[in-house]
Amino acid sequence: MIVALKPGVEKEKQEGLVSWLKSLGLDIHVSAGQYQTILGLIGDTSKIDTELIESLDIVDSVKRVSETFKCVNRKFHPDDTVIDVNGVKIGGGNFCMIAGPCSVENPDQIVEVARAVKSAGANLLRGGAFKPRTSPYDFQGLGKEGIELLKIARKETGLPIVTEIMSVSDLPLFEDVDVLQVGARNMQNFDLLRELGSFGKPVLLKRGLANTLKELLMSAEYIMASGNDNVILCERGIRTYSDYLRNTLDLAAVPMLKELSHLPVIVDPSHATGIARMVPPMALAAVAAGADGLIIEVHNDPIHALCDGAQSLKPDEYAVLSKKIEAVREAIK
Repeated sequence: MIVALKPGVEKEKQEGLVSWLKSLGLDIHVSAGQYQTILGLIGDTSKIDTELIESLDIVDSVKRVSETFKCVNRKFHPDDTVIDVNGVKIGGGNFCMIAGPCSVENPDQIVEVARAVKSAGANLLRGGAFKPRTSPYDFQGLGKEGIELLKIARKETGLPIVTEIMSVSDLPLFEDVDVLQVGARNMQNFDLLRELGSFGKPVLLKRGLANTLKELLMSAEYIMASGNDNVILCERGIRTYSDYLRNTLDLAAVPMLKELSHLPVIVDPSHATGIARMVPPMALAAVAAGADGLIIEVHNDPIHALCDGAQSLKPDEYAVLSKKIEAVREAIK
């Protein structure tokens, strides 16, 4: 249920209403917008007298929400959420460029790539320390050492770091990581999502390769319902009948998610296509579709990359793409 307050309501009256609603056993999500404050009532509202609430002089309207997701719902939070990652803002008109290698391999590699993507306009550095691989014989990442190397690259460049977490047991290693990424395979690891809700750090939540948008939003709901509002949604392609690309990039998901939710939505054209030459056109299309950012794989030596070299851009290719992205963003203003 949503209770929209009238503009200019006194703080004391608002707090009194919130306190009364909480006494009825409800959780209250308060969204203070530029023009209006929205109270999102979460819990069993079936016995709430909507006419009584609507009769209050500080209440503008009362509506019941049919969707199962509440915290992530734009109806509960009409204004875009803006997430601040050490000064880098994501959402609400702020565009983020996340770039770096699929996996961290050694100190020289990650620092060289970090410097290159920063000079090309990236404002966050991605790099896998723990790698979920289909084959148990493939490179699984450097683990704890990989996180330490990412910290070195952050110190060298100032770029906040984004890296994937696979297990609740690894959370202590991520205390000094700026953004925790939940990969497609873990999108419905609900124990992990709950822990990330209480962990408090920004979470980049990737859509599973066979999951619906509603399922993605419900996964984000797990994180937010556990106390963490700093969630970034990521469209990274889904598995369809495509036989030439790694996945099918569902760009319609971008405006649909932004209509349904207030959370920032970014796109990963690298995993969506699996082919480096396909990344630039799909990245530009994602920008035109209204994405709040891009996460792109960049490697200084893709041919010899230990993971996903085929979909990684070289630093000079990323620099060229970055300029085109800026041109598209300017064109759609």
